[in-house]
Amino acid sequence: MQEERNWAGNYRFGAAELFEPEQVEQLQDWVAKSQQVRALGTRHSFNSIADTEGSLVSLKKMNQVLELDQARGTVTVEGGIRYGELAEFLHNNNYALHNLASLPHITIAGACATGTHGSGDRNGGLATAVRSIEVVTASGEKVVFTRGEQPEADGAIVGLGALGIVSKLTLDIMPSFDISQLLYEKLPLSRLESGIDGVFSSAYSVSLFTDWSSDRFNQVWLKHLALAGAEDMRGEEEFHGATRAVAKLHPVPGISAEPCSEQLGVRGPWHVRLPHFRMAFTPSAGEELQSEYFVPRKHAYAALEAIHQLREHIAPLIYISEVRTIAADQLWMSPSYGRDSVAIHFTWKPLGEAVQRVLPLIEAALEPYEARPHWGKLFTMAPERVKSQYEKRADFLSLAAKCDPQGKFRNSFLDRYVW
Repeated sequence: MQEERNWAGNYRFGAAELFEPEQVEQLQDWVAKSQQVRALGTRHSFNSIADTEGSLVSLKKMNQVLELDQARGTVTVEGGIRYGELAEFLHNNNYALHNLASLPHITIAGACATGTHGSGDRNGGLATAVRSIEVVTASGEKVVFTRGEQPEADGAIVGLGALGIVSKLTLDIMPSFDISQLLYEKLPLSRLESGIDGVFSSAYSVSLFTDWSSDRFNQVWLKHLALAGAEDMRGEEEFHGATRAVAKLHPVPGISAEPCSEQLGVRGPWHVRLPHFRMAFTPSAGEELQSEYFVPRKHAYAALEAIHQLREHIAPLIYISEVRTIAADQLWMSPSYGRDSVAIHFTWKPLGEAVQRVLPLIEAALEPYEARPHWGKLFTMAPERVKSQYEKRADFLSLAAKCDPQGKFRNSFLDRYVW
């Protein structure tokens, strides 16, 4: 196989071959005859979760909208479609998803499989929109898991690629809506000690950005629901001690805001406001690495303060860090399973060895706060510690064994952190 790397370039896949089916029947045949196989999305993971010594399967040619069911309030898509592509289709038909990640470039199947999320106190992760999924299991058979009909669906949706290849998903949709985005600068970290609920409940989606060089967040991004008939939003001059931005900003200091979604209160459709970056642009700050940790909402301020104490170690290595909230869900292997969460994200400079040295410091600081790492990003947490964070892990392993009795979809990452 030609050398394949991930989106950021920090990981080289070790698979022997790459298959790109155009139809589900081709996918079924390939999976059935393969000894080892893993699904490859848009390669936005930063670790080995998607890799295998056998065959990689990319569904980039299986990227179509299959059905818009207005009566049921659902849309059914092939596994290779990206959020930006589906969002454009839904908007054109006056529908929406409840949330999007900061990047619209990622595949729906891959994002859901790893528990990827957007932001918002009352917004679950992206996988919570999944009504049902179709999985091609080890025998090549298609199996459908539907929430509300099979209890095991809650284990299959954030499936980590362990059950098979997700060939089709049905998602809940809602009427289209507009968002007005306002930015504020220099929010004191101390304001979160007693005001965290006021900050994160102030808009439909809230993101705090910091480079950890001071005791203030560089930027606050507030994505407000725009009421019917409302004009562009100007906003208050001050927000919890932060001041309203008067020019467009990129989260990373010193980079042009051109790739970013519209700001300064200009009203626009959900699909071009909820992501931080526009579909037409490459969103990266350049080569980068990423880590993310989820802590229970009740521990958020203490966890942020603990990381702030490490700022001398973190600040020289980081482009930017983002803090968001996610509502609790019941998806067994989701980082937000059973608890309202705050996600603390790090976008690192491409300094791999130095980042690997600082991650254990961060994880030690977060250990008292029950941190769970993002499945698709860099972490060094001990495998037993990761496993202990998921009370439904045994049920998940039983489900995986039913779908894949020979371990066709297992790899070294799953063996280390899940099995």
